[in-house]
Amino acid sequence: MTYAANQAESAENDSINWSSGAAYVDGKFVPLAEAKIPVTDWAYRRSDVVYDVVSVWDGVFFRLDDHIGRFRRSIERYRFSPKETDEEIREILHKLMALSGLRSAYVAMDCLRGQGAPGVRHPAKARNYIVCWASPFSTLVPSDKIERGMHMIVSSTPRIPQVCVDATAKNFHWGDMNISMFEAEDKGADYPILLDLDGNVTEGPGFNVFVVTDGVVATPDYGMLEGISRKSVLEICDDLGLKLEVRRVSAKELRDADEIFVSSTAGGVIGVSRIDGRIMNNDRPGPISQKIRETYWAKRTSGWHGEPVKYDLV
Repeated sequence: MTYAANQAESAENDSINWSSGAAYVDGKFVPLAEAKIPVTDWAYRRSDVVYDVVSVWDGVFFRLDDHIGRFRRSIERYRFSPKETDEEIREILHKLMALSGLRSAYVAMDCLRGQGAPGVRHPAKARNYIVCWASPFSTLVPSDKIERGMHMIVSSTPRIPQVCVDATAKNFHWGDMNISMFEAEDKGADYPILLDLDGNVTEGPGFNVFVVTDGVVATPDYGMLEGISRKSVLEICDDLGLKLEVRRVSAKELRDADEIFVSSTAGGVIGVSRIDGRIMNNDRPGPISQKIRETYWAKRTSGWHGEPVKYDLV
């Protein structure tokens, strides 16, 4: 881009209100409220989308390499072929943050299936493209519920089997999650935890699940997204000298656990105080859960796995 073109783009950007967030849609930067996709695209018609989400806190991306790497693996798993390289996606995310001026944000990257020519129904024949966006940071639950601990239920709706939809590739197939959230709401809980068809814990809507029994931390090894925040917890447990087991976790072990906590880009590590109405730890997150949460945020504040936002891109 020439100097004159850069100046023109900068002047145009200065005249736009980006305060509620910014988006990149198929090659163009727009305010988040103006981001749109055609209703005829298969991304909308068939939920044919893979995505990832990275958080920014106090002007610093967290584990951006890990998120872009997982996004690329999801793209390849579902046979998308966007034109943007990983490095170009990185620059897009930085520019979204620079345009919005946000200091803490939720930054998404999506790869969407467009539509094929008339009469064409095979996904290989449809174009696909990248959509990214940045909006103000939000958590799974508000701060008061983080302090008191989340209230959870075990959903009666099982997770979509891994052999049908690969949960390790982050995708838009949320029918089971949505039905489970209605069930949780009906029962006065914050969120559900979904089991597989064999009665083992998988994950919840947007988070991985951990249990603590007799000081040992355990988390499922199958049927769930291999979360980046989950990866962070595994590293923290090693740093703290906590015994950790990655394996099948039964519904009984979940319900009988001394502590439960979840991990998510939307809030890091959050403790649970109730499961199916059973009160744990005097109705508060347990001590190991709290220690891991405090360590997570202390390490993030110190710059752990951080990449400062390039606010000078605009």
